[in-house]
Amino acid sequence: MTIGSHLTEFHGLPAFTFPDAGDTSADASALPAPESVAWRVAVDSYDSKEQWEEAFARFLAAVDTERVRALVVGAWSDVYDSGPDEVIKALVEARDRLPALRGLFLGDIVMEEAEISWITQGEVTPLLEAFPALEEFTVRGGNGLVFPAVRHERLRKLAVESGGLPVAVVRGIAGSDLPALVELDLWLGTPEYGGDAEIADLEPFFAGTRLPGLTHLALRNSEMQDAICTALASAPVVARLEVLDISMGVLTDDGATALLTGQPLTHLKKLDLYHNYLSDELRTRLLETLEPAGVEVDADPEDAESDEEEDGTVWRFVSVGE
Repeated sequence: MTIGSHLTEFHGLPAFTFPDAGDTSADASALPAPESVAWRVAVDSYDSKEQWEEAFARFLAAVDTERVRALVVGAWSDVYDSGPDEVIKALVEARDRLPALRGLFLGDIVMEEAEISWITQGEVTPLLEAFPALEEFTVRGGNGLVFPAVRHERLRKLAVESGGLPVAVVRGIAGSDLPALVELDLWLGTPEYGGDAEIADLEPFFAGTRLPGLTHLALRNSEMQDAICTALASAPVVARLEVLDISMGVLTDDGATALLTGQPLTHLKKLDLYHNYLSDELRTRLLETLEPAGVEVDADPEDAESDEEEDGTVWRFVSVGE
């Protein structure tokens, strides 16, 4: 699976792309109410006519940004080899112009602009420091991503989408103090694309002590889903979760069996196993065990592909890689 479409909504609001330079619809009278949409500001990733900072300056001039609640950063120029340092700088400098901002998405970039593992990122925590009232923050792309440990009092939802999440980023998030965080979503990816975290690096998430409000945990899109499930079988954090998401990765019967034979999961509202390599027998067992207790279970294997070589070696793949 690749990401082929831009966001249609973010932070509970429909996404609206701010018009290109020269487009008459960029006139303030033709634009939606500032608080009614998630504003997407983007330029062409190849041979763009203006830099992202220039498009953002037009946005600041055309929109009453004091009422803007959500902002989506799309492609910046040459995203495949240039990071968003200037984008982040422009956002930080405009922090006083965006007092109502509660949702920020950095990198709404689709495969035609840059595959997810070719998006060049940078240090993103200055955005959290500049916007202390932010409630939702998503970053797409792990290449060059830097996320040192931070403290943020208001953040409720944090997501990092990648084909390979560097271990330094995983450790930085794990070491962060996020007392209001309700939802954490990490696409761990594969070693081929920089995803070099190991189970031990995820231990703070299993313990959950730095995330006292967490009710939705997603550790997905990895080759070590079985090991993650084995750890979750006795992880303290599971008892207070409403949603457990271990989708998009290489989940086999070993991992699912560990979940079923571990601590009870019947308190969950949803267990997401989408894109898996489970046998029909194990999939049926999961559904028959949890659905009667009211747990919504997504055990659909759709898009899960594997290859078998002549020597019997079986290769299984995560949902989102390159």
